[in-house]
Amino acid sequence: MITLVQLEYIVAVDNYRHFATAAEKCFVTQPTLSMQVRKLEDDIGVQIFDRSKHPVIPTDIGKEIIAQAREVLKDAGLIGDIVQRFRAEVSGELRLGIIPTLGPFLLPLFVGNFTRRYPAVDLWVAELVTEEIIEKLRNEQLDAGIFVTPVHDRSIIEEPLFYEEMLIYANPKHWLLDKPRIQVKDMDSPDIWLLNDGHCFRHQVVNLCSLSGDRGKELPFQLEGGSLETLVRLIDREGGFTLIPELAEFHFPAEKRSLVKHFSDMTPLREVSLVYSRHFAKRYILEALKEQLLKDVPEHLLDKGRGEIVEWK
Repeated sequence: MITLVQLEYIVAVDNYRHFATAAEKCFVTQPTLSMQVRKLEDDIGVQIFDRSKHPVIPTDIGKEIIAQAREVLKDAGLIGDIVQRFRAEVSGELRLGIIPTLGPFLLPLFVGNFTRRYPAVDLWVAELVTEEIIEKLRNEQLDAGIFVTPVHDRSIIEEPLFYEEMLIYANPKHWLLDKPRIQVKDMDSPDIWLLNDGHCFRHQVVNLCSLSGDRGKELPFQLEGGSLETLVRLIDREGGFTLIPELAEFHFPAEKRSLVKHFSDMTPLREVSLVYSRHFAKRYILEALKEQLLKDVPEHLLDKGRGEIVEWK
């Protein structure tokens, strides 16, 4: 008889493409996991994995079996959610992915309050770029993500949370700070610092500002970086400017806020959403997380009508 444990093991092997790593993630020994996978293969009479390949890969029939195993495990997970709702309990594990341009600024606002309010929830958080979060959601390596939407991916569900403004941050001596009105077209300047490729905020800046090939030519060096904090500190010392999300300014000391400016010709916004797969089984935990997050972010960020959403995909 096929068991849920066996299905969990074959999904883990498919996720990590390595029996030892899959066993570690499932908190069992490799012989135990390997024995159960082999028993499943013997019982159903087909080989699920091609063990001659490195890393190990599923066979053609194995791919179909693993896909169905994922669906069965998702449906089985719904039983626990039903019981939690009946008992009005919020408990269990929640694996959450969040993008680096949100993590340092959003997590401190709500995560402590959430874990204190729901101590029975085992929260695990990873900072990852959007594409990594989406891939891990598909493979059940994450339960939910928080990132900038829309991404136009039918395999996931997006629940918009709030809308943060895209702001300008410049060196104290930068000419932008002397302008009475700053327009989007002023951003096409050779001394703008940007995050490296792969970050949605970089793509939003490029889409918003229609940057030309001259960007970065007046900077002291070219940076391939993924940290807004790094950009801000470089601007303070070396000059230039960049765009920052609104929550970053929220954590600035008072003396730095004078270096932050708004656009005069529009209010560009980025839509931040809670994202999960279409068969998410931990709905009760997710709703509790969303409720806490909406309670803790500044109230004006909940107003979608205060500006225009800038897409990045």
